[in-house]
Amino acid sequence: MDALEQIKKWRQELHQIPELGLQEYKTSNYLKTELIKMGYQPISILETGVLVYIDNGYDQTLAFRSDIDALKIKEQTNCCFASKHEGYMHACGHDGHMAALLGLAKKLKDQPSSFNHNILLIFQPAEEAPGGAKLLVKEGILDKYQVKAIFGLHLMPTIDEGKIACRPGPLMAQNGELDVTVIGKSAHAGLYHLGVDAIVIASSIICQYQNIISRVISPVESCVINIGEINGGTVRNIVADKTTFKGTVRTYSEAVFKKIVDTMQAINHGMEESYGCKIEFSCPPMYPPVLNDYDLYRQFAALAGKNYEELKEPLMLAEDFAFYQREVPGIFFYVGTKTAKYSSGLHTETFNFNEEVLMQAVELYYCLASKIKLGD
Repeated sequence: MDALEQIKKWRQELHQIPELGLQEYKTSNYLKTELIKMGYQPISILETGVLVYIDNGYDQTLAFRSDIDALKIKEQTNCCFASKHEGYMHACGHDGHMAALLGLAKKLKDQPSSFNHNILLIFQPAEEAPGGAKLLVKEGILDKYQVKAIFGLHLMPTIDEGKIACRPGPLMAQNGELDVTVIGKSAHAGLYHLGVDAIVIASSIICQYQNIISRVISPVESCVINIGEINGGTVRNIVADKTTFKGTVRTYSEAVFKKIVDTMQAINHGMEESYGCKIEFSCPPMYPPVLNDYDLYRQFAALAGKNYEELKEPLMLAEDFAFYQREVPGIFFYVGTKTAKYSSGLHTETFNFNEEVLMQAVELYYCLASKIKLGD
């Protein structure tokens, strides 16, 4: 079986067994079986995570990471290798990410090179939730294996197939999940003054939240406050005593994120004082911003090949790869998959891609593994 056929086989077989974060038992067993076939001794971590450590006798290690979890989405690709787990799907390309890292593992066996570092391959659970990268960092793998730099990739359907895309500094955003409940007081609409209208208060809060971007945050700082869900009231002629809404906050700066949340809480306090309502608020930071190391980026850009393009702007998507970058220099980059045939977005029920792009990912991974120079 040639390399492309092997990559396709891995990807398509993994695609059929999607599992949610920290429940990737079949996926983990599949990965370990394939790695053992290559001659490795895979290491289990966090039950479903898998590590491969290649000790070349140095005191520094270069790491490569793939996420392995899937999403709760009912697949509608109609492909012959569709999900066998009803209601679950690899709709974010993690099956491809795993196949590419397996491809690197195979190539490292087939074409051993001279390295000035050890290699650590990380098949990481729970990228979508709750953030497996943070859990692995807490397990101490970066220290244990003396990781000095880390690389990761993501398939991207908004970038043309065959393009490698990246940028120094901010690449992806910090995100926080916003949950707000306004508790008012019920009354008949004909006696409106006896109630405290949670719907009206929630509407006012949402409008004031949106003003944070234009009136509190500097115009040179990019950020998003999006309210995606709202529920309130029971009957048309009753003042609503409860309204909930949910959304997301995204920035490229942890300081800006904190300022947004602090301002939201000040707005909430003012509404409680003004209307006599109670507001329950939660907006914890989820994943930090993905910040590509400038020095490591210079090496990466020189090695990325003729199809490389530097992105002018970062994306407001979020990625738990950022937790690794908090600890060691790292580069996260995109592999384009967009064609006329494959144009569905990430996290959609029709997301699919041409596996040939994974060969390009494997070759770049191998080039990085062979040629990146780590600092002392």
